[in-house]
Amino acid sequence: MTVFVGLEPLSRAQLIAVARRYEPVALSREVLERLTRQRGAIDVLVDSGAPIYGLSTGFGSLATTSISPERRRDLQRSLIRSHAAGVGPEVETEVVRAMMVSRLTNLCSGVSGVRTTTAEAYAALLNAGITPIVHEFGSLGCSGDLAPLAHVALALMGEGDVRDAGGARRRAADALADAGLSPVELAEKEGLALINGTDGMLGQLVLALDDGMALMQQIDLAAAMSIQALRGTNRVFLAEIHALRPHPGQLASAQNLMALLSDSEIVDAHLDDFSQVQDAYSLRCAPQVHGAARDTFSYAAGVADIELAAAIDNPSVLADGSLVSNGNFHGAPVGYALDFLAIALADVASMSERRTDRMLDENRSYGLPPFLAHEAGVDSGLMIAQYAQAALVTEMKRLASPASVDSIPSSGMQEDHVSMGWHAARKLRKALDAFRDVVAIELLASARALALRAPLTPSPVTQAIAERVNARSGGPGHDRWLSPEIAAVSELVANRELLETASRFVTLR
Repeated sequence: MTVFVGLEPLSRAQLIAVARRYEPVALSREVLERLTRQRGAIDVLVDSGAPIYGLSTGFGSLATTSISPERRRDLQRSLIRSHAAGVGPEVETEVVRAMMVSRLTNLCSGVSGVRTTTAEAYAALLNAGITPIVHEFGSLGCSGDLAPLAHVALALMGEGDVRDAGGARRRAADALADAGLSPVELAEKEGLALINGTDGMLGQLVLALDDGMALMQQIDLAAAMSIQALRGTNRVFLAEIHALRPHPGQLASAQNLMALLSDSEIVDAHLDDFSQVQDAYSLRCAPQVHGAARDTFSYAAGVADIELAAAIDNPSVLADGSLVSNGNFHGAPVGYALDFLAIALADVASMSERRTDRMLDENRSYGLPPFLAHEAGVDSGLMIAQYAQAALVTEMKRLASPASVDSIPSSGMQEDHVSMGWHAARKLRKALDAFRDVVAIELLASARALALRAPLTPSPVTQAIAERVNARSGGPGHDRWLSPEIAAVSELVANRELLETASRFVTLR
């Protein structure tokens, strides 16, 4: 499926398709005609001789430095070389591709004033599967993600290092040549247009939404299994109860849990046991907490959709041909959303860990063996799996500390307030990785616990999930090397295989 860029606002699904599935991009005739018109306005301004930021002046605090006409293309090339100053580990390929398709959309919006040949060359880089090497550190999330985007632009110029379509690290010039592509010689304003946007943090937000929303469905799965493992009730998930406090996420999570617990012998057995008057908060309040996180994702999705439809560049070419400086590149809207998600995930993970700990404690598990061990004392069961889960939750709490409240002035105090949105995006990716493992450990424990509840059976859907998890992890039995089992379940979560299994029985929201 070809994604046509610039004609309509880019959707999150389209960005994911290009970033993760390498779907091709294309520029329509209408977009190319728009770029030609807007470039004409830039050429008029170039010929006017007036001092214009990004065309005939330096950048940042050097904006008052005039650049002679014969050096203005050198200015663009120097901008990219100097700004490609990233350091640290290499950023993931999918992040770079997400950033690239977002920036291409901005280039095609018509406000950037780039030539059609430059936009087409950018698209060709994506379609060739050539991914510029981008580094972890360098962006402050204001004036856009300058350093990350500069490394992409450097590759477009035939400089720097890239990963080719086969994943090999190579010099950009060689990879371009082998793909039949020519380096771009940047014209006036084009260097600035290639790096002046929130595309790095936005791309990571869209990727996080895709991963996080799937994880929010799977945490409902895990909770439903834990509730049964702990002989909990489903009455707290009645629709009438949640209609009294109708937050959309809470309603969705409660509906999921009710569906997942339907026809459970274990839940039915709870009704005959008067020793459990009320379930603990980590069971009873799951829809309220999971739901609040879902609503946070919904808010962040709204931010992402606005950003994907936005045209971000400085200065921007307006409809009348004028070039106007602005601050649309500031990453605050995206940075806040990224930080908000990390906070919500940490809280949901904390609740998941509490359910796991409860299953392992013989004093609170209503008849399960200590630590779900086969022979407690000789075996330690899942004791240290809970330690690992607690360590992950602790790390997630650290990652929940917002990056967007920080600001370090830069560029000779011209850029005296920055968003740190890129940093918020990087720590959110780490939080999502940790959250996936937290979910996996709860699934590992609850699947083992459900097997130990036999002959009582859980609901059909959670029975199928538990059997799949136990088949991958080994299920109950004497102690085994546990790390590979946790990793195997985490892979099930990452690949969304458990959601596919659940879809045969219920429709999750």
